[in-house]
Amino acid sequence: MSSKQQLVKLNDGHYIPALGFGTYKPEEVPENKPLEAINLAIQAGFRHIDTAYVYQTEKDVGQAIRSKIAAGLVKREDIFVTTKLWRTFLRPELVQSNLEKSLKNLQLDYVDLYIIHYPVPMKPGEDLFPVDEHGKPLLDTVDICATWEVECHLYLNQSKLLNYCMSKDIVLVAYCALGSQRPKRWVDPNSPVLLNDPVLCEVAKKHKRSPAQISLRYHLQRGIVVLAQSYKENEIKENLQVFEFELPSEDMKILDGMNRNLRYAPDPFGEGHPEHPFSDEF
Repeated sequence: MSSKQQLVKLNDGHYIPALGFGTYKPEEVPENKPLEAINLAIQAGFRHIDTAYVYQTEKDVGQAIRSKIAAGLVKREDIFVTTKLWRTFLRPELVQSNLEKSLKNLQLDYVDLYIIHYPVPMKPGEDLFPVDEHGKPLLDTVDICATWEVECHLYLNQSKLLNYCMSKDIVLVAYCALGSQRPKRWVDPNSPVLLNDPVLCEVAKKHKRSPAQISLRYHLQRGIVVLAQSYKENEIKENLQVFEFELPSEDMKILDGMNRNLRYAPDPFGEGHPEHPFSDEF
């Protein structure tokens, strides 16, 4: 594990790198880009790789990790791999089969963290987003006891949820921390671009850092494990520099003030389900 990376202790005694590399691929991104980016990320120093069955990048993640192991750059135990149980496999009897599919895709013996991707179940089957003849999502009924990952960024800072998680010794993992990649399928094109926000840009200018670095650093100082994603080598390397500086309390308060309770990925496929949580305030 890179000595430059901060680690966060989980309640089972294991540690997770505080900064992870996200591997979600929007439909408009070329097929070869994820593998290229993951290779760059590991080479640059990322040791926490976040993927999911539904991202369809697990094979790329596994290939990149195995190639870096073969090259002598890392050992398997150096890399913290997260993947996720998809919502069409939330029935208890289907969980193991989805994990086995992910491990086969990754070509790894184990993952370090396996979590529920979305807490809203959909009809089991081969279709990842099942719909009826009218295009309406086909939902399922499953007793979901817990889910551990939540969207979190400067426009949705999840203060109440973070305080609750800390009181229960639960580590919060933030996705969309940089405002998401704005994929057409999930994000309203009229939503504000987080990294262009004038308040964020002013703090970045003050510290001679990028808006992305300030955004990531903000979450890290709040005790959140944060996921960053880019397909550009310079941005991948730049995101790892967030451990080289700290934000003073006055800047943290300024950034706190950016909260709008705005959600980039509201999950339209789960709307109408009685357990749909994405409009709740925790």
